Amino acid sequence: MMKTVFIINPKAGQGKDIDMLAENIKNVAESLNKDYEIYYTKAAGDAKRFVDEYLKEKGIARFIACGGDGTLSEVVNGAISYDAEVGVIPIGTGNDFCRNFGSVDAFRNIREQLLSGSQKCDAINYKTAVNSEEISGYAVNMFNIGFDCNVADMTSQMKRKPFISGSLAYFLSIFVILIKKKGANLKIMADGEIIHNGKLLLSSVANGSFCGGGVKSNPLASVTDGLININIIKNVSRLRLLTLLPCYMKGTFPEKNVGHIIFSKKYKKVCIEPLNNCMRLCVDGDITDTGKCEFEIARKAINFVVPETLSKSDFFDKSTECFCRA
Repeated sequence: MMKTVFIINPKAGQGKDIDMLAENIKNVAESLNKDYEIYYTKAAGDAKRFVDEYLKEKGIARFIACGGDGTLSEVVNGAISYDAEVGVIPIGTGNDFCRNFGSVDAFRNIREQLLSGSQKCDAINYKTAVNSEEISGYAVNMFNIGFDCNVADMTSQMKRKPFISGSLAYFLSIFVILIKKKGANLKIMADGEIIHNGKLLLSSVANGSFCGGGVKSNPLASVTDGLININIIKNVSRLRLLTLLPCYMKGTFPEKNVGHIIFSKKYKKVCIEPLNNCMRLCVDGDITDTGKCEFEIARKAINFVVPETLSKSDFFDKSTECFCRA
């Protein structure tokens, strides 16, 4: 019997109800006679380290990230070289990757995480340099640059406040950042073609469709199509941006006549170079200062545990990938 390891980020979701989650995991796993383990992360990067060392020393297991997209991203980075199964119980502030499958709440069902099968999903491999040190890794959901990155940073801060969460935090953050209206100055190449060179308001490089706790910023993106979806919003005025926000947040902008302002297309490889040598890059919600960055789709790289109830949805009816049972 393959062990299921629950990796709990004790700081996720403001650290609420962590003890109750652990108790529920224990009760459900034991009622199903499932071999399980619970591990609490100790610092940023610890989930990746733990998963990598576990797989090296103890062999294959299923890993369930209990946190947000950042925790899930760390677990995936630790598991991806071993083709191990990864799932998520979304208790973070954004929880955007699992939105691509239709329901966040379904992923909170512990029984489903123990019994359901896994779906082959894509990831985005990236290579960059931070403080002259070359780094590489995988993102499960999205990269944000410029205005959107600053909004993501502010959204994370907003969600720590009482009664502010999800899209409301994202919307409020937009108004705060709008005062500064700080974008980016970038050269962007995609599949060998220069698609932008100069100032812009924001750019997103996406595997999934959602960011900011439910904002459908990249409606063309799919986690199973083997392509990266890149958005570029030109450096428009504050007033014009405000008029665009509703369709941008709902993901309806492809249906509007705004193609001259919002560019959105799919590619296999993307390279972004800051023309002032440095840019802020948001990777699955975690923000860093970096230089030139290369992105490439990692086809079918993740064995992602999907609740049985969602595996029967239209998402999987339209997918050509096989659904593997536990």
